[in-house]
Amino acid sequence: MSNRHKKIDQPNVLLIAVDSLRANHMSSYGYKKLTTPHIDHFTSQCTLFENTHSAHIPTTGAYASMLTGRDSFSTQVVALRHRGPMTSKVKTLAEILRGHGYNTTCVGFTGNPASRGFEKYLNYSEAWGSYDDRPLRKAERLNDVAQPEIERLARSSKPWFIMLRHMDPHAPYLPPAPYDRMFYQGDECDPKNKSMKPVLSFKPFRDFHASWSPPGITDKDYLIAQYDGEIAYMDACLQNIFTQLETMDILDNTIVILNGDHGETLYEHECWFDHHGLYEPVLHVPLIIRYPKMMPPGLRVSGYNQHKDLVPTILELAEIKSRIPFEGRSLLAMVRGQVASLDSEFYINECTWMRKHGWRTPHWKLIVALEPDFHFKPLVELYNLVDDPLENNNLATKRPDVVRSLQTTMATFIKNRERETGLRNPMMTQGAWAPGAPFKTSRQAYNKLHIAGIAQARRLQGD
Repeated sequence: MSNRHKKIDQPNVLLIAVDSLRANHMSSYGYKKLTTPHIDHFTSQCTLFENTHSAHIPTTGAYASMLTGRDSFSTQVVALRHRGPMTSKVKTLAEILRGHGYNTTCVGFTGNPASRGFEKYLNYSEAWGSYDDRPLRKAERLNDVAQPEIERLARSSKPWFIMLRHMDPHAPYLPPAPYDRMFYQGDECDPKNKSMKPVLSFKPFRDFHASWSPPGITDKDYLIAQYDGEIAYMDACLQNIFTQLETMDILDNTIVILNGDHGETLYEHECWFDHHGLYEPVLHVPLIIRYPKMMPPGLRVSGYNQHKDLVPTILELAEIKSRIPFEGRSLLAMVRGQVASLDSEFYINECTWMRKHGWRTPHWKLIVALEPDFHFKPLVELYNLVDDPLENNNLATKRPDVVRSLQTTMATFIKNRERETGLRNPMMTQGAWAPGAPFKTSRQAYNKLHIAGIAQARRLQGD
């Protein structure tokens, strides 16, 4: 090992936070297509958590929980277009680690309320673009910035924390060759195929989708293949980071975490190629941790956990004591077999393009609209996750007894958290959380919410 890369007693922390990565499109999680061969190999050295959920959708609320160990009642962050900073009453992971002597750098994560506390902020280009701008080499641009920074951090006598915010596979899906055709061999403009018609007829998103899709596209499977291609492209670029850490002889002294902020709906539930809705493709995210000193290689943990559990886990792995009253708990209790799950049922909320909340158990999911949504969905949805894992059969009117029971449980939870924090549920205090909101009817929401194209999309959701 070069003397430039100093061994230190405390472990480094590398958080690879991937935007819009749904777990069930990774071969590591059983996807039939080989989208993540490098992560699959890396996973053999890691502990993989099979049931990690993003309880607070979208990016803002998800990262706020992931980087504080707190829930949305404590962070008060739920809306995509959150106004102002995150409450100073909570500390971020960057602030905590800086207080324990860590150097801290963030790559590609500025402007988000949870990005507070890093010493250094670095950005990379090409995260957004139209079809004419293809390909978007997002992961390569991230590596161009991140790898020299890892080299710089490793020359210090202090431990370091670096967060990499990946924008693959976030839309627009425009991966470079060969990933653009890796999972698709058909004709994306076949006139006999009509599957893109509802996507391009949906007024709020049609211009955005058209701006980065091939002109004349008819086949929705082409866009799904581009999403998969984005994952495979990111996977190949991540291998450069893994190899770098190994070559520098600091891999085993680095806590490496791969986590998704939320998933993505592709063609499900009419939430086309975006990450709104409280359905499983958005809630279920990957979590993989490598730290051979305390995380058994090749272990797969089936218990339920959430973003709020990540910070307490990192602190226990780094052997850092904290008096912060986290809502989350360390995952090591599950790793050691001391508990089966941390929270098997939990509160979920979303304030992206719809304002909804609900309650999820291993058996049931309740979704309650706080405003009518632009998809004209029922105000109450109930799904049997055991019999109907794809959530296609709304049982709300057939099982009012289950709806009442889950609503009571949810209401009790909200009341308790409001009492504990001394704050109202932030889902009830958002006001104009989106252009034209709050909405009285679905038609009003449909007419008001509109992403005109790439530039508008970046303004509305780029952070």
